[in-house]
Amino acid sequence: MFLDDPQFMPLFEAAQALDVPIYVHPSPPPEPVQRAYFGGLPGQLGFFLATAAWGWHVETGTHCLRLIASGLFDRFPQLKIIIGHMGEDLPFSIARVESVLSRDAKHLKRRVGEYFQEHFYITTSGYFTLPPFLCTLQVIGADRILFSVDYPYSPNAAGRSFLNALPVGPEDLGKICHANAERLLKL
Repeated sequence: MFLDDPQFMPLFEAAQALDVPIYVHPSPPPEPVQRAYFGGLPGQLGFFLATAAWGWHVETGTHCLRLIASGLFDRFPQLKIIIGHMGEDLPFSIARVESVLSRDAKHLKRRVGEYFQEHFYITTSGYFTLPPFLCTLQVIGADRILFSVDYPYSPNAAGRSFLNALPVGPEDLGKICHANAERLLKL
């Protein structure tokens, strides 16, 4: 079941009323999807491809795109969503998604990319390389990136090394390291 199903509307209504974000986190895909897309591979490769290597990100990204395409953010214009893993592949693909969906998304009040840029916050969780970060930075800007590790799945030292290598100024580094989380979570 996808998050744009009507049964989830009270959750989104409450989150907007309370002015709190919702964190959409991956989980393994349903068994039929695991078998169809990731079955028949040697050893644990199918499991890893279905989860942390690829499937988690595609599944979560699909949920997010369905939220946008359903018109959820027109209904809840103050709703905030947090997604991890450097945006679950969406920063890389959002321009393409927008160009295709815009052909038939006449019910939406804004462009698909605008919803993504205005309603989503992205954590770095476990994505500690510069190319995905730079793409995310270009797509949503430093005000919507939240530093996060992915312990125990990614070592904290890798996260720290990643922070040390970020090609951003001190102000943006401060936003990413703590200020954005403090503002979003009212800490």
